[in-house]
Amino acid sequence: MATNKFFKSLLFTLTIAISLFGFCVQDSYAYPVFAQQNYANPRAANGKLACANCHLNQKAIEIEAPQAVLPNSVFEVEVKVNYDRTRKQIGATGKPADLNVGGIVILPKGFKLAAKNQISEEVKLKNKGVFISPYSTEYDNILIVGPIAGKKHQELIFPVVAPDPAKNSEVKYLTYPLYAGGNRGRGQVYPTGDKSNMNAFGAVQAGQISDIKITEKGESNITIINSSGTQTSQDIPAGLKLLVKQGDLVKADQPLNIDPNVGGFGQEESEIVLQNPLRIIGYLAFCFCVLLTQILLILKKKQFEKVQSAELNF
Repeated sequence: MATNKFFKSLLFTLTIAISLFGFCVQDSYAYPVFAQQNYANPRAANGKLACANCHLNQKAIEIEAPQAVLPNSVFEVEVKVNYDRTRKQIGATGKPADLNVGGIVILPKGFKLAAKNQISEEVKLKNKGVFISPYSTEYDNILIVGPIAGKKHQELIFPVVAPDPAKNSEVKYLTYPLYAGGNRGRGQVYPTGDKSNMNAFGAVQAGQISDIKITEKGESNITIINSSGTQTSQDIPAGLKLLVKQGDLVKADQPLNIDPNVGGFGQEESEIVLQNPLRIIGYLAFCFCVLLTQILLILKKKQFEKVQSAELNF
């Protein structure tokens, strides 16, 4: 038993490692692994997904999934994270960079990521270079992906295999909720609670800007003197465009730079039915019986009309 747990943990760790190092991204703070470390369950009691705690802007996403699936069938859940591909974001170094995208799908219990040999060649081709992994060993029904290049992957495809109630007594033929989230761009808050450079930084005090210096790192060091002569200085990260200049009067918390955030996070929910094949067979049999009954009634009516016509002629 202990050996099985060890191998499961080892497999999960390898999956996360592949997700982290399988491709190059501008900013490591965007990795879903930070959410995995801080949230046992990424969906809070109020329905909010953990991703929204760092990606504060709201952006719409679309979710496409089949209305009903059969046991042991493989299907795709598609999360569309659309944005203007010409837009650039500020990287961690302060230089312009392309936007990254990521996604999360919370499936009903029992639904899992499809095995490689169960995925169609078409989906394999679309997901080339994309590594999808379970959120944890406990929540293998929650799938995450990203961050990956947004220019190539604005449609995130999650191949899923449906459970079989005949093999899993905890699964029933019911209608289940399906939750999905998608993000484009870097977050505004790091896991430590610190702001990233994807923010509008406000003045620490009201007063007049007495000096603006550019440091060796490219940061803007702004000095503000208030009415009582108290002097404060603050650094604005490199790459951000200032809204103020030397000599300007500012209020406390007044933005000193243009908000660089061009991304955002969105979440949607849907429903999926785990359909019993016997119900479909029964429905088809019922439809066939109704159709057959209608045909027989029409034939009987025609026969009756012929008899009536013959009697009238006689």
